[in-house]
Amino acid sequence: MIGLFNDCFPPIMDGVSLTVQNYAYWLQKKTGSVCVVTPKSPGVTNKEGYPIFRYSSIPIPMRKPYRLGFPRIDFPFHNRIHRLSFSLVHAHCPFSSGNLAMRIAKNKKIPIVATFHSKYKADFERVIKNKSLVNWLLKNVIDFYESADEVWIPQAAVEETLREYGYKGKVEIVDNGNDFSDIQDIDKKRSTMRHSLGIKENEFMFLFVGQHILEKNLIFLIQSLNLIKEYPFRMFFIGSGYAQKELQSKVVNLGLSHKITFLGTITDREQLSHYYAATDLFLFPSLYDNAPLVVREAAALHTPSLLIQDATSAEIINDSINGFLAKNSPEEFAYKIINIIQKPQMMHQVGLQASHTIARSWEDVVEEVADRYQNIIHRYYTKTTLPTFDLNRA
Repeated sequence: MIGLFNDCFPPIMDGVSLTVQNYAYWLQKKTGSVCVVTPKSPGVTNKEGYPIFRYSSIPIPMRKPYRLGFPRIDFPFHNRIHRLSFSLVHAHCPFSSGNLAMRIAKNKKIPIVATFHSKYKADFERVIKNKSLVNWLLKNVIDFYESADEVWIPQAAVEETLREYGYKGKVEIVDNGNDFSDIQDIDKKRSTMRHSLGIKENEFMFLFVGQHILEKNLIFLIQSLNLIKEYPFRMFFIGSGYAQKELQSKVVNLGLSHKITFLGTITDREQLSHYYAATDLFLFPSLYDNAPLVVREAAALHTPSLLIQDATSAEIINDSINGFLAKNSPEEFAYKIINIIQKPQMMHQVGLQASHTIARSWEDVVEEVADRYQNIIHRYYTKTTLPTFDLNRA
């Protein structure tokens, strides 16, 4: 069995939880032997076609709906998880779930893969003002990745962050995918959704999807929109987070409430796809993200994105080819938006090119992942002179 370990899983929605969900879905179809290990969320029942093992947790202050897990003290969970016959474990987070995966790998003498998804230093620095403590936590993160048999990153630019943190080992680039690649009738989705939202013929629709946290540069985004408020547009924010009320207050104070709408979290993927399809331009000014799924999701629905030049997340974007880039100032970001919407045909062509170049399907990605797992298992057991395992039978 392949074990996928992460500190959150749907219905808690973010890019990493969606990654794990899609890994599990497609691995189950391919191998029939996968499970997810994650903290408990209140009131959640397993409706997936594969087992999900959840351990005790408590809410993380200021980070709703995220949970802090305690697998060591959850004895019924502990007994169940250690009876499973894993052939490989894959940690998508270096904290409670990742440490559990590492212990299982060492105890059972099986390989562990660890993917580096997030800029953890920024998370630490937001809540911890002691630099020495931040450095100690960061060292623990790097020690975790140094102990893995293989470390994956979702795109090449992420390696720079890992090296900055002190990691010295090898990395393997494994793309992220998206689950909107095969959607049909995009033009119909677009017209239907714009009509239901009351978007006028001459109005442009902008969208942001993600956590409503200051690290995502969302005050910057609202300031940029304020600079173009004379232009006909509607802006929709989808998601939730600790900064949501602050962002809403900022919108009210700037007199932008008639143009900017906060929709909260949308967990229905079909409904979310309608918003992507209806959008003219996806706005993503974050310097915090490594390889955001939302940019790929927008691309799958033929919607181009505007990102900050030289941001890690912008590595996959060629300006005015498969997306757009702006300098890191609200004025430059606003100027770029104006420049783009004045050329609607170009915006449309860039969206089409984005769908061809950065919207890879999860089915395709996980086909590659399964092959990589098989090779890692083969190398590991060859190295340790133990019998090899067939992933499709593990």
